[in-house]
Amino acid sequence: MSRWNYFARRLLLMIPVVWFGVTVTFLVLRLGPLDPVAAILGPNVPPSMYAKVEAQLGLTKPLWEQYLQYMLNLVTLDFGNSYVVKDGTSAMLLIVEHTPRTIWLGFWSVLLPLFLGIPLGFYAGLNPNTFSDYFASFGGILWRAMPNFWLGVILLSVLSQSQQVSSLLTFGLVEFDWQNFVVRTKVVTPPPLDFYQYDGAFPVALGGVTLFSLPFGFDVDTFIAATKMVLPPALVMGSASMGNEMRLGRTAVLETINSKYVDTARMKGLSRRKIVWKHVFRNALIPLVPIILNEAFLLIGGSVIMETIFGINGLGYLFFQAAVQGDMPLVGSLMYIFILIIVFMNILQDFMYTVIDPRVGYE
Repeated sequence: MSRWNYFARRLLLMIPVVWFGVTVTFLVLRLGPLDPVAAILGPNVPPSMYAKVEAQLGLTKPLWEQYLQYMLNLVTLDFGNSYVVKDGTSAMLLIVEHTPRTIWLGFWSVLLPLFLGIPLGFYAGLNPNTFSDYFASFGGILWRAMPNFWLGVILLSVLSQSQQVSSLLTFGLVEFDWQNFVVRTKVVTPPPLDFYQYDGAFPVALGGVTLFSLPFGFDVDTFIAATKMVLPPALVMGSASMGNEMRLGRTAVLETINSKYVDTARMKGLSRRKIVWKHVFRNALIPLVPIILNEAFLLIGGSVIMETIFGINGLGYLFFQAAVQGDMPLVGSLMYIFILIIVFMNILQDFMYTVIDPRVGYE
């Protein structure tokens, strides 16, 4: 079986998994405590008005008929309109509006542990039983042990209230008015993501002479501001991942560097640098692939908490508001998207296995 046939088969096998997850979501929404009519009209409404709105929403139809309509709407990406969060607005439009902030947060939440946790873990594995090894191991345990929601609240409190921390240490997210003893925080607000612009022609000049024009523009100041504003929640979300990757990276390097093929490479006279880059690092990455991609599952739940604490106003915050306010179409649509993300990440994990380690078979 070729790699692409294997990939196509996995795509087909994801259909029953997605169907099962969507079915469970439907049953929870319809048979659970969520009451969309009460969410729209409030708790104290006349029974006649309640029955009228319930019929308008299609909740008086048989459950199997509601289920078929629900599945048909998801397949055709007809998510309906929001009931409560933004009455009458298309759920798809709300999702499209909030998605860029979640992608921006998720990008940095993965990037930080990827370029901090793995190098530190590899460095500790290459230098066992040293101070740097003990420091990295202790840091990994500490980062892994701290709950994200607690760390997020503590970090937000420090950035918002402390007048003893300089602007450098707070990433420029806190402005101090020393005369009036006022602290203005820029943390609890959505990051500006308009640093990439499509409209108009943007000239590229050298020495005052326009060389050519681009159909898009890039605002460096806005990009830096958006990055600084998303770093605190991204650091919190990636903290557990960083601890895992540090510990497992260290263990993987120690196991790999003591293997027989590394001893053979040493006896052949290869330099330590070639052994580390050509043999140790690549093989040590193999057990880290599922760990790195599995952290993406945690980022979905973590984004709900962090976006609410830091006011990112992305998909996680939208899901929290929809669940609290009983917005059934919005909750069902977001759950469908979350299920698709998790299933695709699982397929990507298996695909990356075959790319990094050719010994993995496709059967």
